[in-house]
Amino acid sequence: MRRWRDGRGRLIVRAVSGEVLAPPVPLEISASYRARTKGLLGRDSVDGAMLLSPASGVHTFRMRMPIDVAYLDRRLTVIAVRTMPPGRLGLPRLRARHVLEAEAGAMTGWGLRPGARVEVEPTP
Repeated sequence: MRRWRDGRGRLIVRAVSGEVLAPPVPLEISASYRARTKGLLGRDSVDGAMLLSPASGVHTFRMRMPIDVAYLDRRLTVIAVRTMPPGRLGLPRLRARHVLEAEAGAMTGWGLRPGARVEVEPTP
């Protein structure tokens, strides 16, 4: 399993065929316990997406906005995509190793759906 450090990068979304579905998306990487615990809490918006790694589930308690959540397996293949309103607890996915969060509706625009694969390019 890939290990990242807290920081920034780019997210590239690919279809099952390998075709790039959207321009690169700005990405925040939250790999430390502290960064994963904070996540998007207290924010009114997010520019791009946030990757929580490792993670298999999320909640939206104390969030100010609805979010899209994509559960990723160890190969960064999308298992499921859900939109969660504030104040909800998302059930953990058994095969999920990473979770992507973005503003509600963003993932549909990127073409992110089950079976799609993502690539993470950390910024040095």
